[in-house]
Amino acid sequence: MKVTIVGAGNVGATCADVISYRGIASQVVLLDIKEGFAEGKALDIMQCATNTGFNTQVSGVTNDYSKTAKSDVVVITSGMPRKPGMTREELIDINAGIVKSVIEKVLEYSPEAIFVVVSNPMDTMTYLALKATGLPKNRVIGMGGALDSSRFRTYLSMALDKPANDISAMVIGGHGDTTMIPLTRLASYNGIPVTEFLSEEALQNIAASTMVGGATLTGLLGTSAWYAPGASVAFLVDSILNDQKKMIACSVLVEGEYGQNDMCIGVPCIIGKNGVEEIVEIELNHSEKAAFAKSATAVRQMNEALKTILK
Repeated sequence: MKVTIVGAGNVGATCADVISYRGIASQVVLLDIKEGFAEGKALDIMQCATNTGFNTQVSGVTNDYSKTAKSDVVVITSGMPRKPGMTREELIDINAGIVKSVIEKVLEYSPEAIFVVVSNPMDTMTYLALKATGLPKNRVIGMGGALDSSRFRTYLSMALDKPANDISAMVIGGHGDTTMIPLTRLASYNGIPVTEFLSEEALQNIAASTMVGGATLTGLLGTSAWYAPGASVAFLVDSILNDQKKMIACSVLVEGEYGQNDMCIGVPCIIGKNGVEEIVEIELNHSEKAAFAKSATAVRQMNEALKTILK
């Protein structure tokens, strides 16, 4: 199985490292526009093989899409961060051009690939990738919910003082500080609702911490996080390549599900060899429905910036 990661920055390189270390794919290609950058990252990762025991072949290329041929999954992390004084619309315009160009080039060599979109703003870039290419909706997946859910489980783990892997919890909605919805009501520890262990106030604090999880790390690090985002992408890729059919919150095209249409937003999905194999509609309560509708409105407003690009 072959995975291409476009963008060899911190998130892309971490994703390649996790995929290699866990043996998720037999071949990983890192591609970047900066001369020698992807090659250096790939060589560094390969020099871990004898110490960590993996057999994945990792290679790096500078802007040569022919090396990505016959990829099963393509991860797109490329794009630029928002700079001081830059409007959200300007960021969308720049990153939309990058994402659209990348996908068109990749499809020349891997017409059957499944795409995982990481570039920000993630929900809008996922929608762009889908609409600009005309690909089937099952083959374009935004990874935001996987990362947000991992952060949610981590905060729950810290509050409970229990292993994160024993905790089941999910975040739906848009991938943004004000648009994501941590489903505290449905979170559980080994099948027992966390409401049995934590107060409503504690759960509200955990939800609030989850929603600003990315911003918190940016404040601490001085830049965006990369370990958890890279691992979250690898987790999603693993479910695709190995047909694990895990239920993962992902940004995908909704067509009536959760009362929304013609947009990509985070919802529970079954992820397998065909990409998005099913959107799972869980019963939301009144407040959760209202929060989801509000989140959808915010995502839809952001998508407005794509109108000129998608003409």
